[in-house]
Amino acid sequence: MTAGGDRPTAVVTGASSGIGAATARALGAAGFHVVLGARRVERCEEIAEEIDGTALPLDVTDAESVRAFVDAVPSATTLVNNAGGAKGLEKVEEADEDNWRWMWETNVMGTLRLTKGFLPKLRDSGDGHVITVTSIAALEPYDNGAGYTGAKHAQAMLHRTLRGELLGQPIRVTEILPGMVETDFSRVRFDGDEERAAKVYQGITPLTADDVADVISFAATRPSHVNLDSIVLKPRAQASGSRAYREE
Repeated sequence: MTAGGDRPTAVVTGASSGIGAATARALGAAGFHVVLGARRVERCEEIAEEIDGTALPLDVTDAESVRAFVDAVPSATTLVNNAGGAKGLEKVEEADEDNWRWMWETNVMGTLRLTKGFLPKLRDSGDGHVITVTSIAALEPYDNGAGYTGAKHAQAMLHRTLRGELLGQPIRVTEILPGMVETDFSRVRFDGDEERAAKVYQGITPLTADDVADVISFAATRPSHVNLDSIVLKPRAQASGSRAYREE
């Protein structure tokens, strides 16, 4: 891996597009050497070249891939658990078990694997930080979303439990809970159905990936004694996961 010189190292998962890519750029601008991880490593390589970072292949659902990724990063001060996503939008009665397994593997087990792998390095840095991107879906249920809200609740509980377990250690813990963000999220959820994905944001101005990345960068650059436990951000027109104002 290319050395970061005197820059602290930040690791960003799911960094090939959307919030992850925007976060990599924001942290690079904030003075971090960023290690970008994703399955589509060629996209990460383009971003890494822009910000003088490092791109490495990573599949958070594959324990061996995670192990190789962690081993390739000699030290780190910040871990951004961003990899995740949703598949499907069905009632519990009609749930697709394969979609549920994918959501749990990606959102929950992926976060567990990366966090376990990097905690020793974050501790050794003397000023570590775990930042996990969950969702407002980790705060409430909504109809047809049990697979995703269930996975995000579990991911959030994993992350929030760290707050107590790491007390007295030089590691901060921050949860980012975005509302509606226009990225590839809905395209993935609806298997590439562009029309259905577009309707999610119809009549509303959603957050952008850069909006979320700005908040992540802000949290990552606070003084080391300041821990921003959780940050919820939504578009002005959104009140909850199931309630938003849409213009005609």
